[in-house]
This record gives sequence, C-alpha cells and structure tokens, in this order.
Amino acid sequence: MDNDLVVNPKWSQRRQNRCAAFRFIFQWEMNPPENLESDLDEYFLRLEQDQEYFSYAVELIAGVLEKSEILDSIIGELVENWEFSRIAKVELAMLRVALFELKYRLDVPPVVIIDETLEISRDFSSEDSRKFLNGVLDKAMLKMARPTRKPAV
Repeated sequence: MDNDLVVNPKWSQRRQNRCAAFRFIFQWEMNPPENLESDLDEYFLRLEQDQEYFSYAVELIAGVLEKSEILDSIIGELVENWEFSRIAKVELAMLRVALFELKYRLDVPPVVIIDETLEISRDFSSEDSRKFLNGVLDKAMLKMARPTRKPAV
C-alpha cells in the first residue's frame, strides 16, 4: 500500500481522520501488528500528513482497540439473524469506528457520525453494504437514546 493509502484530500479533515481510523482498524483486523505504536507511526508517515493532523484518528484507533470487546458485543446484539463472523471485514471496521463514536464521543451528534460513515463507505463498499451499515447504525442510535442532531454533552 503506497498512494492507495492516502485519504481523499477533498474531504474535511475530520472525515479524513475517520477514514484513516477505519482503514487502520481494518488493517489491524486482517494482520494484527506486533508493535502497535511503531505500526501506527509507520501508517501515519504514509498518509502524507503529520500525525498531529490525524490526532482524531489516533484517538479513534486507540478507543476502538481499547473497547473492541464492548463494541463487538454491541455489534453482535444489533445484527439480528446474522452471524458475527459473516460480517465483511470492511463493514466491521466501519461499524467499530462509528459505534465507538456513538457510544463514547458524546460531543458528536449521532446523525453526523452515521452520515460520515455512509459517505466514507461509498469509496469502500457496495450499495448493499451501505444499507447494512445504515440499518445497524440507526438501530444503535435508537438504543443509545441520545439526542440525534446535537451533542449529548
């Protein structure tokens, strides 16, 4: 992965950060690093921006990795009639990042998180996958009982 790693420069910085986080989580799922810190350093070097630019991505990655068991448990509850192991790894990575934000980033309105996830998914998944993501995230938003259009803090 070289230039294909670069996130869309037309996107806002926050969307680029979400995308970088999702892509790292996907990579982590496929091939867990032996040394997370050095893998993260190398990853951000290849993104053509400094790590400070991707500080939100770093926060998301750290949070998803720390809370992965909780997030996976939530995903398992939300995907009725669907084996967890059958969820495509791309969608799983997107769900983990989005659910981390929904559950732990109360400063970001849920509709923004869902919209951003669906926009990023346009570059990485099919229309059916986007419908799946939207359905799961809508369910999650309802279960979390947060205000949908404004921050909860």
